[in-house]
Amino acid sequence: MAQKFHQIRKCLKPTCAFRFPNPLFSEQYIFCPKCGSPTVIVETPYSGMVVEKEQGKTALHIEVLLDNIRSAHNVGSIIRTSDGIGVSHLHFCGITPTPDHPKVIKTALAAEQHIPWTQHWNSPDAGKSLIDGGLQLIALEGGEDAAPIFDFISTPQFQPIVLILGNEVSGVDPGLLSLCSQKIWLPMLGKKQSFNVSVAFGIAAYIIRFAENFKSNP
Repeated sequence: MAQKFHQIRKCLKPTCAFRFPNPLFSEQYIFCPKCGSPTVIVETPYSGMVVEKEQGKTALHIEVLLDNIRSAHNVGSIIRTSDGIGVSHLHFCGITPTPDHPKVIKTALAAEQHIPWTQHWNSPDAGKSLIDGGLQLIALEGGEDAAPIFDFISTPQFQPIVLILGNEVSGVDPGLLSLCSQKIWLPMLGKKQSFNVSVAFGIAAYIIRFAENFKSNP
């Protein structure tokens, strides 16, 4: 996909001086979106940051199962992160919006076009099928029998895994949770006891994907 270049424009009204990026050759914001005054280009065009792909990617096969995630924006964010860390397949269970949902598409930014996915109405049934297919289920969930994620990555993982994320309020369905070979949690500070689900996924998925890199580069 071609890089989209931008220019920086600034409002000419002294009491406003709103400064913002605008796609190159776009006429959308010739006038200030804040106050309606004329704007002028103040910086030359630039492209988005280009990141070299697949540095240090491990061979571990990772799939992701979203169990009754409510927010389409969270789902879109998870899809975009999944593409970035090389997730092989996405599973959307229960009420979770699928990649054809307009709000998911808006947040996923075309990442939804690159990962195979399946919709399931019953997450425990989906979990059983995945286990029968040779995958181990790993839930990102707290609880007395959950282990810190750093304990999980301390042992090399060879069996394909399905990383499971639960509902933003109620967590993972107990029927699905009972099928998981392990529960992992993210150590954290502060008064809140959990991260936003898409943020938690990004942290956990990146740690799992690049675990060997962390070990070799302390």
